This record gives sequence, C-alpha cells and structure tokens, in this order.
Amino acid sequence: MRTALDTGVLQSVYDRVAGRYDLQHAILTGGSDQRGRRLVVDATVKPGDAVLDCGSGTGSTALLAARAAGPGGRITLIDLSAGMLDQAKTRARRVEGGAPMELCTGDMLELPFVDDSFDCALSTYSICPVYDPAKGVLELYRVVKPGGRIGIAHSAKPGRAGVKWLADRVEDLIWRCPALSLGCRSVWVLPALQRAGCRVLLQKYIGVPLWPFFVLVVEKPAVLGSAGKQ
Repeated sequence: MRTALDTGVLQSVYDRVAGRYDLQHAILTGGSDQRGRRLVVDATVKPGDAVLDCGSGTGSTALLAARAAGPGGRITLIDLSAGMLDQAKTRARRVEGGAPMELCTGDMLELPFVDDSFDCALSTYSICPVYDPAKGVLELYRVVKPGGRIGIAHSAKPGRAGVKWLADRVEDLIWRCPALSLGCRSVWVLPALQRAGCRVLLQKYIGVPLWPFFVLVVEKPAVLGSAGKQ
C-alpha cells in the first residue's frame, strides 16, 4: 500500500479540484465510479433511513441515498473539504423530493457523532486516501446502530500479475501529481469489519482492469457480543 498523503495536503487538493472532480473521476474510472455508488446505495439504504455519507465529496452518493431514503429519511454529509461540500450544497438545491440533507466538515477518522447515530453509513471512494483505512471503517461501525448497514466502495488491486505491474507503473507517474491521483490508493478493509463481527451482504469487484473497485456492504451485529466491542 502506498503511503497516504498528509491530511492537510488532501484537504487542499480536494478544495482545488472540487469544481472538476466529478468529470475527472468519471473519466479516469470509465464511469464505473457511479455504478459503484448505485450498487452501494441500492444494497444499503432503505426508506426512512437516517444515513451518513462519509467523505461525501460533491454529493453524488448522497443524492442517490436521498432518493432511496425518501422524505421520511435523513442524510448527513461529512467531508474534509469545504470546497467539495460547496459543490454538494449547490447540487442539493437543484433536487426536489427525497430525504433532507445536512452538511458538515470533519475527518472520517474522528467522526463528530455519538455511537449508534445512523441506520446506515456510506463511504464511496473516500476510504482510499486516508492514512488509516481500518480506523476509518471502524468509525463507520461505531456510529451505525446495531443491525444497521455499512456500504463501501474503494480502490482495489488488479487481479492479474501483469495488469498489476502495469497499474503500478502508471500510478508511479500519476502519484507525482496529487491533483490527478487525489491521494487514492488500493486498500483492504474487509478484515477489520469481519473482526468486528459484521456479516457480509455484498462483495463485488467492478471497474476498469487497471483500477478496479471493490464494493462491500456489511451488517453490524444486532446484538453486540465480545467481537463487536471496540
């Protein structure tokens, strides 16, 4: 795993690219980023849910979640970058119906919410840049109610050795330009959630061969035993 960019650098990078982020990410991923968002939301959010979209960026996932949760739901967006949240706020104003949305800035490694606050939590492509991905998903686990769901999409390593070698070489070049790489790197967080006692509801690889995504949806234990105590 590549060393994560400094948190301050990440915040500055995402503030600068906020206006073009959606287009840039869609081009680099061949449009599979939005497919991953839909998979996560469809398998995670139910009508009436209180939803946390963590590392919400420009709100692409939150808008899908708002429609899925409906008027009886509630969507909370949190992101390190105020610039990205400004984009999300602008987009939210154009959407009628669905769950109301609240926006706040914050670090997904230290979420400003009490335990068991949400019916479900989402993280689409936001766990990839953080310096401690396992801690990030356990923060999601902490703020989700027992029996609730956690939906994640993150960058993954290519399956074939030759493709992995080529991806590494391309990433060596892209990594020199944080505004292009966005600090994203392949991570693996499933073991941390399994150790916490979560039940896997969905796991699926999608995306282009060089930069695949792993889509993961798990359920927090309804009754927390020793495995669920953090």
